[in-house]
Amino acid sequence: MAIENILMPQLGESVTEGTIEKWLVKPGDTVNKYDSLAEVTTDKVTAEVPSSFAGVIKELIAQEGETLAVGALVCTIETEGGGTAEVAVEAVPAKAEPANEIPAAGSGKPTSSLNSEKGAAAGRYSPAVLRLSQDNGIDLSLVEGSGKEGRITRKDLLAIIESGNIPTAAVASVAPVVETAASAPVTQAAPAPKAVEQVNVPVAVGDIEIPVTGVRRAIASNMLRSKHEAPHAWMMIEVDVTSLVQYRDSLKNDFKKKEGFNLTYFAFFVKAVSQALKEFPMMNSMWAGDKIIQKKDINISIAVATEDSLYVPVINNADEKTIKGIGRDIQELAGKVRSGKLKSSEMQGGTFTVNNTGSFGSVQSMGIINHPQAAILQVESIVKRPVVMAGGMIGVRDMVNLCLSLDHRVLDGLVCGQFLARVKAILENVTAENTSIY
Repeated sequence: MAIENILMPQLGESVTEGTIEKWLVKPGDTVNKYDSLAEVTTDKVTAEVPSSFAGVIKELIAQEGETLAVGALVCTIETEGGGTAEVAVEAVPAKAEPANEIPAAGSGKPTSSLNSEKGAAAGRYSPAVLRLSQDNGIDLSLVEGSGKEGRITRKDLLAIIESGNIPTAAVASVAPVVETAASAPVTQAAPAPKAVEQVNVPVAVGDIEIPVTGVRRAIASNMLRSKHEAPHAWMMIEVDVTSLVQYRDSLKNDFKKKEGFNLTYFAFFVKAVSQALKEFPMMNSMWAGDKIIQKKDINISIAVATEDSLYVPVINNADEKTIKGIGRDIQELAGKVRSGKLKSSEMQGGTFTVNNTGSFGSVQSMGIINHPQAAILQVESIVKRPVVMAGGMIGVRDMVNLCLSLDHRVLDGLVCGQFLARVKAILENVTAENTSIY
């Protein structure tokens, strides 16, 4: 007999942690390889974790509602004979060791030595725990962890924050040391702890208290991370899409009969953006600490909302697709989101996000960048407005605002202005004579 470990998988690009929403097995249950063990939520997807082995569930290490870093142990399985090859979960395979654990400030020990000591788990913090403690001024030395070997979990800190009883953060005498992937310790100055504003919200008769779900909490965490890490800047340009509207409206009925789905304005915008990204590849980049990664493929993330969540499925190689092909992808991905059938693999690899805020009637908005991308474009509502035209004439035109949020570490105003001007030129030149949807 052998004991095999099941680790928290990486269910999406840039995902660093997941929350065990519900266990589907209990100790003593017999499972086959590929059987589902638990439901896990991240800021990007809800998925079931399959078993990598056939055997008997030995121990459930993680508790329901607990948030763990990618690569953390979630349960053990007793198998007959030696281990078998691990299942490739529908995501990036998790590493066997959590490499980015950070020792307590002032411990005087590098991460590598702490990792080699048994029983030192209570003095190591995941990046998520450290970030949450710093954001809320929590002194981790005063917190009793509920995790394995006394480790402090994100769930512990959320409970403290909700209680309002915040242990006062002490000033760190030594900057924490982060172990990099290349095992080169890098000194990282800890930001000054923020004062926590205690807000007592009065609850009156008839008020409804809505519990924060794992998905909503994960979305909030990712949005907070993006705003804290990326210095956001914002630009807007208005575009005359009168010709585009006339062209699309002339095609939409025949297109629906022939293809079986709607020809939306949004498909034209995604196509224009993907074309402009080829001409301005710097817009298709990501910040990577000591370097900027300019991505070769143009994969457009699109925002799709449900009742209580927001998902960002990806249209791969959008620059190589026709307007019809992009329209079909939009329709299929949105349908999968709303039916709960979207796969985690369909949310990976995005390089630039286009958000159809105009579908809600918005005319101007500032989006939060989809980490680790460098920009997000909000396509606002198309509205009829009086416009001064050539020769001083005033005409009623179909106008739309395009609002761009950018990571100022990666992008500057010049390239963003040129990019927006190119998108504008493409859209204003959409006519029956020079634009094909096939």
